[in-house]
Amino acid sequence: MTDSERPWYLDDGEAPEGERLQKVLAQRGWGSRRACELLISEGRVAVNGEIAVLGRRVNPDSDRVEIDGVAIGVRPDLVHYLLNKPRGVVSTVHDPHGRQTVVSLLPPEPAVHPVGRLDADTEGLLILTNDGELTFAVTHPSRGVEKEYLVHVSGRVSSGNIRRLREGVELEDGRTAPAVVSQPQPGVLRITIHEGRNRQVRRMCAAIGHEVVRLVRLRIGPIRDSSLSPGQWRHLTSDEVIALSSASGVDRYAPKA
Repeated sequence: MTDSERPWYLDDGEAPEGERLQKVLAQRGWGSRRACELLISEGRVAVNGEIAVLGRRVNPDSDRVEIDGVAIGVRPDLVHYLLNKPRGVVSTVHDPHGRQTVVSLLPPEPAVHPVGRLDADTEGLLILTNDGELTFAVTHPSRGVEKEYLVHVSGRVSSGNIRRLREGVELEDGRTAPAVVSQPQPGVLRITIHEGRNRQVRRMCAAIGHEVVRLVRLRIGPIRDSSLSPGQWRHLTSDEVIALSSASGVDRYAPKA
């Protein structure tokens, strides 16, 4: 039998154009390769919006693969954790002062890093991952990924100061971009920003004469979870990773044109 006559299902090598679709499905936990072949033959698998056939090869980094209309997920070597950071824990991998770090609250392997930072006194949602591309996209100010905070401040904030926050306030490193701000109850603000300056929300509130008593991050782009207790974490779902990627301009999971 010549190489050209060898059936695709006996080919143990990988063609340069990608991996066999059934292998990718099996890696994502959809059963044995034979079981995955059955899914394909039943017409339940689509690649970039088109029904796949046996023998199809895909690039897991760029092709969108769906089973029954649901994306199968991201690369198996990438992990994405959502942590509810407690107060007093620092958002670094290592701390020279011996303080507890956010990575100490997660499994030791694989190694991950925080996506942006929350200062030690700030609580709330923080993503940790080994996905460098997504980290860059979420944290880069040009991508405009929103972060929403619940802010307890000293005293009631006047309507004039709320307007100042909405329009932007002058800080030592420049004027802030417009923010979404409301005061659901006296002394409690909900602030949504898309910049990522150091201690920005605290400095914005200080600029209008209000000290921050407690600061909690509620949302990162489309990601929110009010069920996590301080110190608890979970894996982001595949749909959440895809939604966050889309919100930050990473198109590796989007269908090809």
